[in-house]
Amino acid sequence: MKKMFWEVGWFVAVGCAAAATHWLAAVGCVSLLALPPLVANVLGWLVAFIVSFSGHYWLTFRHQQQAFAVALRRFFLVSASGFAVNECAYAWLLKATSIRYDLLLAAILVAVAFLTFVVSRLWAFRHTPAAS
Repeated sequence: MKKMFWEVGWFVAVGCAAAATHWLAAVGCVSLLALPPLVANVLGWLVAFIVSFSGHYWLTFRHQQQAFAVALRRFFLVSASGFAVNECAYAWLLKATSIRYDLLLAAILVAVAFLTFVVSRLWAFRHTPAAS
């Protein structure tokens, strides 16, 4: 139970850092480069992916001892899937609501975080013993 407490704590810390990176990069791309919010969201995700994977591999799930390349591939699939949900929801909500793009993005980032934790813990960073 203590291990799970620390794992959740690290996940929240790394996730907050990655979400802040994603949000700042996306909002910066909109405000400084005049990119459309959906394009800026892609760039924000790419930058945040580096923060997220690094933090989760070396902090959150370090005890699971998954090989770097395997964890990277798996986490990329998890993150890209979460981002696909993010981008679809973002595109739809940008058209369907009058909520500011930056507030909407913040809400979506929070909503996708829980799913990412569950799939990362149970699959992306889980150590799989070598076949004998």
